[in-house]
Amino acid sequence: MVETGANSDKKIILFDGVCNLCNNAVTFVIKQDKKDIFRFASLQSDLGQELLSQFGIDPDKTDSLILITKEKAYIKSNAALRIARSLSGGYPLLFTFLILPEFLRNGVYDYIALNRYKWFGKKESCMIPNLELKAKFLNETAQKTT
Repeated sequence: MVETGANSDKKIILFDGVCNLCNNAVTFVIKQDKKDIFRFASLQSDLGQELLSQFGIDPDKTDSLILITKEKAYIKSNAALRIARSLSGGYPLLFTFLILPEFLRNGVYDYIALNRYKWFGKKESCMIPNLELKAKFLNETAQKTT
């Protein structure tokens, strides 16, 4: 079992490490995370795969963004809106979209996720954080995807 921070208040964001949109989203969250709430790991990393297994998440059904707290894993729009709720500025207001039916929110989310490589591109390997950001990443080594 992977320790997800039971003794910590940190939340873990799993992201598609080869997706340009996902990498840009991670960079954005880091800049807006003024309270230092989040830590990051790519889905392709050993840690990412272990957390997917631990929380019973099928990577074939959710492959772009997952939020893990002490007690639960959130996927798709639920993850994105809960992340926005913890950011600085006006982004917590996005959490109000949670009142919309989940099938609508996830429909939009799935459409963007399905087209993310076509619209934003894809890297050959996962992001490697610079020294300044390295402490925010739980596992900087990730498997190369082909």
